[in-house]
Amino acid sequence: MNKKIFRMDCLAKLKKQKDKSCFALDKRISQRVYQDIKMSGAKSVMLYIPLGIEVNIMPLIKQLRKEKIRLFVPFMEGESFRLVKYRLPLKKKKFGILEPKNSHQYRVKKIDIAIVPIVGIDTLQKRIGFGKGMYDRFFEQEKKYIKRTIFISRIRCTSLEVLTDEYDIRAEKIITANMRI
Repeated sequence: MNKKIFRMDCLAKLKKQKDKSCFALDKRISQRVYQDIKMSGAKSVMLYIPLGIEVNIMPLIKQLRKEKIRLFVPFMEGESFRLVKYRLPLKKKKFGILEPKNSHQYRVKKIDIAIVPIVGIDTLQKRIGFGKGMYDRFFEQEKKYIKRTIFISRIRCTSLEVLTDEYDIRAEKIITANMRI
């Protein structure tokens, strides 16, 4: 099996899961992520604004904002992104992704924890994403500023083969509804 076919299989499983009630799954995953953030003492966290098949972490974002944790999310630029401070209102952009307004005033110098959505992982525990390579390009440039990375997904979709390339990113922890590494 190659990466493209594996990705399509995982996406089909995620879309099927999307049709079911995901509220409880997303809540359980978000609680685990929240516990990790709190236990680590993280002050700055990179998150994402979820698409329909990704874990809905918006309640987590709301909670972390109340606790004055500095939150950063991707702002698309060309074939990659840079981080901007999370703030409202959000606008719908390319690929149907919501983003805050562009902000040039913040230069992220340190991210304690990066929460990254995955479609699946291979046997090396490396990320299989949506196939655009945005996270890979971002991490290639910015990994020196990121202390720890956690992958999250509603389902466990793992290849028994090596499908990733050298540049694909790896996380210290993977959290799904029924798996925690």
